[in-house]
Amino acid sequence: MQSSDKDERPVVLIVEDEPILRMAAADMVETAGFEPVEAADATQAVEILETRMDIRIVFTDIKMPRGIDGLKLAALIRDRWPPIHIIVTSGNKPGPVDGLPTREVFFSKPYVESEVVLAMRNFVSLSC
Repeated sequence: MQSSDKDERPVVLIVEDEPILRMAAADMVETAGFEPVEAADATQAVEILETRMDIRIVFTDIKMPRGIDGLKLAALIRDRWPPIHIIVTSGNKPGPVDGLPTREVFFSKPYVESEVVLAMRNFVSLSC
C-alpha cells in the first residue's frame, strides 16, 4: 500500500484558544502544504503530543486558559520532545519575549502569514 501525499506532509500542532484564530491558522498551515492538528489549549496539546509521534512543529499562542500558557508549553515541549520546533505568537507582547527555549521563533499578532510559513519551512528543512 502506498502512502498518500497527506501522510507525507509535515504535521503542525496549532495551539490556540480562540476558535476563529485557530481555524485561520489551520487554513494557513494547510495551504502551505503542512498537515494541521488543532488543540484548544496547552493541556489538550500535551495530550496530543503524548499520542502522536509525527508532530514536527508546534505553533502556539502565549495567552491561554487552564493554567499552562504558551511559554510553559514551549518549555515542556523542549524538555519532553526536544526535536519538535516551536513557534510562539502573541497579541499582548510587542516583540521577542524572554523565556523562550533556544531555537524557537516568536511572532507578534497580527503576524504576517508568509513569514510564519517561511519559519515552518526552515524548521522542516533543518530536520531533514
